[in-house]
Amino acid sequence: MILNDDESLQPEGELSLQLPAACDATNMFGDVYGGWVSAKMVQASEIFSARLSKGRISTVSIGQMAFMSPVRVGTIMSFYTQLVETGHTSMRIKVEAWGCCPDGTELRKVTEAECVQVAIDGHGHIRGLDAF
Repeated sequence: MILNDDESLQPEGELSLQLPAACDATNMFGDVYGGWVSAKMVQASEIFSARLSKGRISTVSIGQMAFMSPVRVGTIMSFYTQLVETGHTSMRIKVEAWGCCPDGTELRKVTEAECVQVAIDGHGHIRGLDAF
């Protein structure tokens, strides 16, 4: 695997979601649009935080993100998550999006953001986080 730019830059956190960038999510230039990437980042955060909270969660916010490189169709996208902070009912999750060519070359960081997830019960009401 060849790292693009800074070879010391590595993904941080737990791999929570991995999938290829699909051709149905492209902009007029043929690159995958940022909305698809951000939606997958939220999904990775939800997968990670639902496991930690041992139940249903809901996204409260997603922080600012800046894209460092375009994503081409077929890029294998990997979304890494890590817990930043926990409150009584919510948690802040850092999500990093990394892209790799299908042949395993040119691993590069695409973007990162923090998501806030709140624990909810079966009726959609805020609940306390179970100890983890």
